[in-house]
Amino acid sequence: MAGPGHRAAGKPLLVKIVMAGESCVGKTSLVRRYTEPAAAACYIATVGIDFKVKTITFNDTTVKLQIWDTAGQEQFHTISTSYFRGARGFVLVYDITNSDSFQGITNWMKDIHEKAGDEVDIVLLGNKCDKEAERVIPKQRGEKLAWEYGIPFFETSATDNINIEDAFSVLTKEILNKVFFHGRGNVKQKIPALGKRLFKQGEAISSLSSLDMTHCKEGWGPRSR
Repeated sequence: MAGPGHRAAGKPLLVKIVMAGESCVGKTSLVRRYTEPAAAACYIATVGIDFKVKTITFNDTTVKLQIWDTAGQEQFHTISTSYFRGARGFVLVYDITNSDSFQGITNWMKDIHEKAGDEVDIVLLGNKCDKEAERVIPKQRGEKLAWEYGIPFFETSATDNINIEDAFSVLTKEILNKVFFHGRGNVKQKIPALGKRLFKQGEAISSLSSLDMTHCKEGWGPRSR
């Protein structure tokens, strides 16, 4: 008999994740870097909606991540937020070189909770950390905002591939902990926080052994729930 966290072969758990944030903060580049590691960074603004799929295995559970890349432009706001419904997780992104994108995070958080509910998991990313000379948002401001919302925080770079794998790994683990620990079916066992690995098509792509639930290398806000 399969233990907790097991799913029948050929029936992966579908997890919808939505990218959110202002236009030109790098959402598309982050998605491409995560789902297509060899792809070059993309700097073309998304028009409407796009999505990528990445299949991983976590704790013997096959998970198909359906990652929706939404447009950040105001004229697409209604369309973009309509895709928030049914999402289990959000990657909320601002650009460390753009103060307006940081100030917009509060409104995006409101949209997420209004459209997707209060129980979804969110990770906050301060993107383009490779552009240190152009930085206008100190890292401490991102950490403080994440702490206030009680969500994980990373500074990332699609150009230099910094912390992208870790950010998606943490979000996926948070989602699966909730799926299994909060009683989906008869599953009661929570996935351990440490020592597990994510695999893609049988190959290890990221180790979670270095990620502590209370203090990872890029900072965590305390979980409020």
